[in-house]
Amino acid sequence: MRHDRHSAIGVFDSGIGGLTVLRALHERLPQESTVYLGDTARVPYGTKSGDVVTRYSVKNAEALLEYGVKLLVVACNTASSVAIPTLRQELPIPVLGVIEPGAKAAAQVSKTGHIAVIGTPGTVKSGAYQRALLAERPGVQVEALACPLFVPLADEGWVEGEVPALVAKQYLSGLARTQVDTLVLGCTHYPLLSKVISQVVGPAVTLVDSAKAVAQRAAEVLGERDLLKTGLSAVERHYLVTDVPDRFIEVGSRFLGRPLSGARQIDLKFG
Repeated sequence: MRHDRHSAIGVFDSGIGGLTVLRALHERLPQESTVYLGDTARVPYGTKSGDVVTRYSVKNAEALLEYGVKLLVVACNTASSVAIPTLRQELPIPVLGVIEPGAKAAAQVSKTGHIAVIGTPGTVKSGAYQRALLAERPGVQVEALACPLFVPLADEGWVEGEVPALVAKQYLSGLARTQVDTLVLGCTHYPLLSKVISQVVGPAVTLVDSAKAVAQRAAEVLGERDLLKTGLSAVERHYLVTDVPDRFIEVGSRFLGRPLSGARQIDLKFG
């Protein structure tokens, strides 16, 4: 399908968390139409192998290409950590992940060059953030921690109170004994838990959410390719899911920051 300035931006995630990235895109580029795909039938990606995540990512991208999207944003840290090279090789449109913009933002913010990254086991194991941070700032020291329970807590809306605070302390209390001054929230679910995370690591540690950095980079890429939407044509918002949409609509509204409606279920064929 042909794509031009008036084509939509395509965004995919393993489920709901990528809506935090979509929210940042809407705020930075309100004139742009978007198509969001949440692979809710196969969530989570963070515990799956790199080969499997890459295969899922290619299928997600193919589904979004049917909508003629002009830019693909991989709003999933796990998929960004393993699937970006394959997607860039196979797709005829520019592809952005969340890791490179997030790493750049963290490298610029950190005063000591001692940065921590928290994410799913898959993201941490891939070493993608570690490599991206070293590329942005050679000599940087990186602490990488897997915090898998943060995802179900965010999904359930347990983002404040005793339970998430105890989990955060279990994962992060050790950082207080390091010289870390910057903490990258390396999963799109984690910004919802930023309050309890900040309470554990303390006010001297700056939290970095890559969503805004991704939205800024998307604007730059579209501008460089003369693909920024112009004129006053209608703005469309499409939401696709691979499982029944009821829970996506209910929980997704918290991630998007406003009511979400009209999600449609699709079937991704794996042959």
